[in-house]
Amino acid sequence: MANTMARSFLQAVASEEVTPPLRVVQMEGLAVLKIIKHCKEFSPALVTGQLLGLDVGSVLEVTNCFPFPIREDDEEIEADGANYQLEMMRCLREVNVDNNTVGWYQSTLMGLYQTVELIETFMNYQENIRRCVCIIYDPSKSNQGVLALKALKLSDSFMELYRNNEFNGEKLREKKVTWVDIFEEIPIKVSNSALISAFMTELEPDSPVAQCDFDRLQLSTSSFMERNLEFMIECMEDLSAEQNKFQYYYRNVSRQQAQQQAWLQKRRTENMARKAAGEELLPEEDPSNPIFKPIPEPSRLDSYLINNQIANYCNQINGVAGQNFSRLYLMKALHEN
Repeated sequence: MANTMARSFLQAVASEEVTPPLRVVQMEGLAVLKIIKHCKEFSPALVTGQLLGLDVGSVLEVTNCFPFPIREDDEEIEADGANYQLEMMRCLREVNVDNNTVGWYQSTLMGLYQTVELIETFMNYQENIRRCVCIIYDPSKSNQGVLALKALKLSDSFMELYRNNEFNGEKLREKKVTWVDIFEEIPIKVSNSALISAFMTELEPDSPVAQCDFDRLQLSTSSFMERNLEFMIECMEDLSAEQNKFQYYYRNVSRQQAQQQAWLQKRRTENMARKAAGEELLPEEDPSNPIFKPIPEPSRLDSYLINNQIANYCNQINGVAGQNFSRLYLMKALHEN
């Protein structure tokens, strides 16, 4: 009986430790407005801040946030930034505000956020927080009439490869990790309390059409398209440079294999002569010979990130172009009527 109770207790503890996958990021409207205000005030400079909330089952609740001071390349300033974060957390705890860190937010320019620095920040957060997200806000894209807010996390398979620094072709094929498997986008749900919703209803204007509705009909989005195309061309050039690295690597591997075969053929001929003379045979492998030293394969991480960035630019161009066509057809119909 005691063994059965102990076994059931251990099974219950084990089941509690199994964390359900993250399904949605639920953000308070106040936190969303704080992020937008902070990012727009300093645009085009990039800013970042801390996300606070609760991790409840498959939902990550973001209830509050605060901005980080702008960092510079100075150790003293970075130390002041760390002290600032601790002081902010202490002050929030004193006024009974959620002070549990659930991630961070950062602004971006034209959707440029797939960087090694973002991955390293994720790995640093993962050391202390089991589940964390990064909220990305793009003020330049929001000017086109959409709320450019997304929640990202690293996939488990990619984090395992990154910890072991295994970004060669063999490991990537073995784990079946492609460039689309680096980041996972989590749906965002904006929620408000009933009191705030009632207050927002009172603030709604009597007119059914506001100025922001007319702003969405602007036809001049050529500058946004041009900048996306310029950035995408730069990414294509970077991708071409990465491909040249791999071509150089494979040429060196082929050259080394040819040298190894020539050396091996020479050694075998020499051993046949030594065998005929009754002498001791020489080994057919010589680790001290530089031609047997393996050539390190370049990391594929940079090319994966560049592919992600190119896909992001293509999606942005596709989305803006589709909206432009809709506006043009709408204006055409209005002119005909």
